[in-house]
Amino acid sequence: MVKIIYDYQIFSRSKYGGVSRYLCEIATRMARTENFDVKVLACAYISEYLRHYASEIVVGCPVPALPKTSKIISNFNFKFSREWLKINPPDIVHETYYSQKTITPTRTKTVITVYDMLHEKLTNLFPEGKNHPLIKAKKMAIKRADHIICISEHTKKDLLKILNIDPQKISVIYLGYSLRYNQNKIEHPYFNFPFILYVGHRGKYKNFERLLQAYSRSKKIKKEINLVCFGGNSFSKDEKKIIDELEISKDKVIQVSGNDDLLANLYNYASAFVYPSLYEGFGLPLLEAMSFRCPVVCSSISSIPEIAGDAAEFFNPYHIHSMSNALEKVVYSQDRTETLINLGLERIQKFSWEKCVQKTCLVYSSLS
Repeated sequence: MVKIIYDYQIFSRSKYGGVSRYLCEIATRMARTENFDVKVLACAYISEYLRHYASEIVVGCPVPALPKTSKIISNFNFKFSREWLKINPPDIVHETYYSQKTITPTRTKTVITVYDMLHEKLTNLFPEGKNHPLIKAKKMAIKRADHIICISEHTKKDLLKILNIDPQKISVIYLGYSLRYNQNKIEHPYFNFPFILYVGHRGKYKNFERLLQAYSRSKKIKKEINLVCFGGNSFSKDEKKIIDELEISKDKVIQVSGNDDLLANLYNYASAFVYPSLYEGFGLPLLEAMSFRCPVVCSSISSIPEIAGDAAEFFNPYHIHSMSNALEKVVYSQDRTETLINLGLERIQKFSWEKCVQKTCLVYSSLS
């Protein structure tokens, strides 16, 4: 029996998100296999996924996500974890994020998942540039790992370009998808009008400003179709200013937050899902959209084409007209919409959490 510990890091950092969803999915599935004894060591966590998906394997309990408490929670988790592992040493610790310090006992192997090389590749988008603290922490975490999992070939390629790592220590393991549709439609006014769906945070590399410009450039889309943005908090002052400057009506671009049931409904009723990112390590929303028969219109760079395959309408994310034309091509063509839906349903057959877990099991077994 191989003893696996997933550490606290990502679960004490974020309530939601692709990384914590991924780790909850593989931890819970791994726990059901015969050859592995699995625990998530997160004494104090804020992750909603952990609360609902993995309570039976968690060493710890949920705490409120209060402002300015993340460092306190992290330090508490670190100290607790170090002491707990002295008494209960595992065979493998899977570090869930990047830290300069480790909880791993001396004789225990370490696995880390590298999700992207965003901060290293797009340093110009971050105030700290090459001095961003995450860059140093990630480098140290990767260097000490006994094995590295990359979530796409593109991420592996970027990692090898930036750091001197033995390729034999790296495995590429694709993510799965798990968002399910609740048959009970959630009633809301924005379901009564055609809309394009955007999902997640809207930080600089997410390229949301250019999306607004592309939306505004198409007079037809601007008049006839809404842009619904799920998650990412309310629009900032800068975003509202851009919307005003582009003369977009405030009732046309909508921000909404909610749970997975609402997100599933949005995918299900959207005219298209748009993904304008300048960089992604994988792109989980691509698979979610395809699984809900929602046609995908997305960026043509980084790992996005690797994941989307031929099941998307691509655009150059740096060119406004390219993005605008791609959106028009899909939302105003029933034939193109149906083609993308069918290609998407075929494409997602290549990805599942079961496949992800099987390949992760092989990594763990190779170290034990």
